[in-house]
Amino acid sequence: MERGLAGFLAGPGLGAAGGHPLHHGRVRLHLHPSRPPHPGRSLPMNTLRLAVVSCLFLGCSPFAPGTVGTLGGVAIAWLLRHQQPYLLWIVVCALIIYLVGRSLGTWAEAHAGKDPGIFVLDEVIGYLITVAWTGAPSPLTLIVAFFVFRFFDIFKPPLARRMEKIGGGDGILLDDVVSGFYGLILVMLPLRLFVDLPWSLSPGGGG
Repeated sequence: MERGLAGFLAGPGLGAAGGHPLHHGRVRLHLHPSRPPHPGRSLPMNTLRLAVVSCLFLGCSPFAPGTVGTLGGVAIAWLLRHQQPYLLWIVVCALIIYLVGRSLGTWAEAHAGKDPGIFVLDEVIGYLITVAWTGAPSPLTLIVAFFVFRFFDIFKPPLARRMEKIGGGDGILLDDVVSGFYGLILVMLPLRLFVDLPWSLSPGGGG
C-alpha cells in the first residue's frame, strides 16, 4: 500500500513541510491503495472523500478512531439542540449521512479493508440515533449518550454483529445503526418509566 505513495502525494503544494493534514501517517495510508477503484481520480478527490468518511479527519486519529469519530455526532447533536422539531432534524441528518456513507463504502473498503476504522460515519449515525428522542439535549445527556452508544458499538449486540456480515456501505453502517437503537432505548428508558434521572430530562423539562 505504501508503494508509489510518495509520488502520489508529491503534487503542487504537497511538499515535505509538516503541519498539513495530509502529512499525518494515518491519512496518507488511506489515500492511495495498491489497486484503487478509480485510478484516474486525483489526490484532491481522494482527500475530499477521506475527509467525508473520516468526519473531517476525526477517524484518522491514531488512538481509538471510532471513539474520536463519535465526537462528530456529538457536535451535530449539540448544534441542532435548539432546532425544532429536534427529532426531525436528527432523522434528516442521519439519513443524509447514511446515503453519503453508503455511496462511499466501497471506496473506503478498497482503501482500508472491510469495515475500516478510518470510516466513522457509522459512529456518527449511531450516536445521532441514540440522542434522537431526547429533545433539546443537555450537555449531560450528550455525555451519557456518548458512553452508552460506545458501549453498544464496542460490545456489539447479536443483531448488530449480524449486520456486519453485509457487504459494502450498508454493512459498515447498519451495525452501528442497530447499536444506536439499543443506546436510544437505554437512554430513554428512565423517562419512559417516569424516573427523573438528570440525562432523561431536556433543558425544557422533558423529552
